[in-house]
Amino acid sequence: MRANRVCLGAILGLLMVFCTAAVSRAQAAATATKPDPKAVLRQMCDYLKSLQEFSFHAEVADDEVYRGGKKLQYGIEMETYVKRPDTIRVNAVGDLVNKEFFLNGETLTLYDKDKDVYATLQVPANIEGALSKANKDYGLRVALTDLASPQLWEHVSSKIEHSLYVGLHKVRGVYCHHLAFDGKEVQIQIWVDSGKKPLPLKVVLVHKTLEGEPQWSAYLSWKTAPRLSGALFKFTAPAGVKKIRFVKVKQPAAPGKKTGEKS
Repeated sequence: MRANRVCLGAILGLLMVFCTAAVSRAQAAATATKPDPKAVLRQMCDYLKSLQEFSFHAEVADDEVYRGGKKLQYGIEMETYVKRPDTIRVNAVGDLVNKEFFLNGETLTLYDKDKDVYATLQVPANIEGALSKANKDYGLRVALTDLASPQLWEHVSSKIEHSLYVGLHKVRGVYCHHLAFDGKEVQIQIWVDSGKKPLPLKVVLVHKTLEGEPQWSAYLSWKTAPRLSGALFKFTAPAGVKKIRFVKVKQPAAPGKKTGEKS
């Protein structure tokens, strides 16, 4: 009887070794087959860059922080149209916003429909240069227009400190590569369509440096060959609408010289 118990114990021991080895191999295989999150992100950026015309609809939820970190969430519906190399149109309507944005190769115009005002400025005749000037000189950024930038990969990848491939998860019935990226100022999650068109179908941003760490999220639906009319990107001020000026962002003053410092 004792011999049988010893024999049974040895067999169970061997089975445990084999099971542990099998589990380890399975875990290693699963890890090995996970895509590189940066490679998936690069593929998405390259695909967007290859599109000459596209449009997308975004359902946005935006947190607003009040009273010591409490949050309220507001909704925005956005329609964005892009025609390379130099035109963008955005219509944004929501709980707190009702604006239109025009970039037409020569000028950038922002029209506030609720306040009946608009402002226009001269910009470089390309999407990247125009968006950069608007942000740097006037602090103007329009949500999701970065997706039209031909340098999207360079902008995003330069801020990544940590990346993670989360898994293959569905967004409204579509399997997507769920990616997570962490930087000093923001933590971002992106769900990229795993099919033939690697488009972002969902984005979640957490602003780490702002009070309460507010979150911004968007569900996106796309048209990759919409045949957009040039008239779509031209702004004509409605009667009674007042023209105002963009105000430049104050640049920080250069540090003064220390006492006794020579030129």
